[in-house]
Amino acid sequence: MKRRVIVAGLLAMLLAIGPLGVAGAQMLLNGAGATFPYPLYSKWFDEYAKIERGVRFNYQSIGSGGGIRQITARTVDFGATDGPMTDDQLRKAGGELFHIPTVLGAVVATYNLPGNPRLRFTPELLADMFLGTITKWDDPRLREVNPGVSVPAQPIVIVHRSDGSGTTYIWVDYLSKVSKEWAQKVGRGTSVKWPVGLGGKGNEGVAGQVKNTPGALGYVELAYANTNKLPVASIRNQAGKFIEPAIESTTAAATGAAKTMPADFRVSLTNPPGDNAYPIASFTWLLVYRDQPEPTKGQALAKFLWWASHEGQKYASDLLYAPLPPEVVKLVEAKVRQITSQGKPLLASRP
Repeated sequence: MKRRVIVAGLLAMLLAIGPLGVAGAQMLLNGAGATFPYPLYSKWFDEYAKIERGVRFNYQSIGSGGGIRQITARTVDFGATDGPMTDDQLRKAGGELFHIPTVLGAVVATYNLPGNPRLRFTPELLADMFLGTITKWDDPRLREVNPGVSVPAQPIVIVHRSDGSGTTYIWVDYLSKVSKEWAQKVGRGTSVKWPVGLGGKGNEGVAGQVKNTPGALGYVELAYANTNKLPVASIRNQAGKFIEPAIESTTAAATGAAKTMPADFRVSLTNPPGDNAYPIASFTWLLVYRDQPEPTKGQALAKFLWWASHEGQKYASDLLYAPLPPEVVKLVEAKVRQITSQGKPLLASRP
């Protein structure tokens, strides 16, 4: 009799947990990489776990360079980057590695000055400040672009990323396009040899350094500036207009991207044409192997990617990211359907 009671109790517990609860203890998707989209990814992982209770996420926000290294070493199920991998990096990865765009974001110039006045920068000013050519906030060239704005006679303290970073890639990709001197002396990459400045780890580290350093000037993803209540500058775009970073101006930067989007999604959106386009914006990508080693886990990952590119987009705007244009979503659908395990498609039709 006692044995029957124990067995009945165990059965009741299993029924209460259900198959999703059991799966939840088993299905853990590990990811690592970009800090740029982390506020949104964190939201996505929480919301998706409410729908698919058998799936949990462990994401390490360590920078795009770390994400590329870990997915290449296959120590995670997916990587994340804001700077597309190079051809050489893709060769080293072995196997076909997909870049799946998730949202668009803006990288902003942020600073710490008395009263934090609203400033405007031209491309040339930004390049020269980060090159160390302009060293004081009251430089005549800065005052000329910001008439009537009170700026102090104090040194500019440049703050940049110390780790391999897709946010850095977006920033220096832009500077390389607008400044020949920058392109020749520094160039582009997820990590570069900075002419001047202090380093901070992750978008969080740079935002913290700027917030705590009088006279600082750095670059972070827009959501981090907003969270830390840091000012952001308007930047003159290719059309000659000073544009504030916002969802609308970020979306404008992607206008027409679908028409010229390469098949592998590795595209640069910085310094785009368009009157209302913010000039330092980019897609951010999740890195996923086309052929997944484990079919069950691979299918769970493919289903999440589908959800993120559809239902997940509604969470983007509140966190200051721009949703994917509909044309790009269609391209993402086709790419996600190509994910396989042992050569067999994991999403033959819409989830």
